Amino acid sequence: MAEDTAPRKTRAKPSGREDRLKAALKANMARRKAQARKRAAQDAGAAGQPQNTGTGPQDPEQED
Repeated sequence: MAEDTAPRKTRAKPSGREDRLKAALKANMARRKAQARKRAAQDAGAAGQPQNTGTGPQDPEQED
């Protein structure tokens, strides 16, 4: 069989657009991870406390 003699395209240095997209993706992922850590900490802290839904009286003995 014949070998492919066509030159292979080498990837050039990333363009400015690709650099910006890469930086934006990195920042977005860092922000999402921070949000996930904060939610996990809040869930762990609120696990032992009753949740207030705001739909009724807090103490049934204080109803009018």
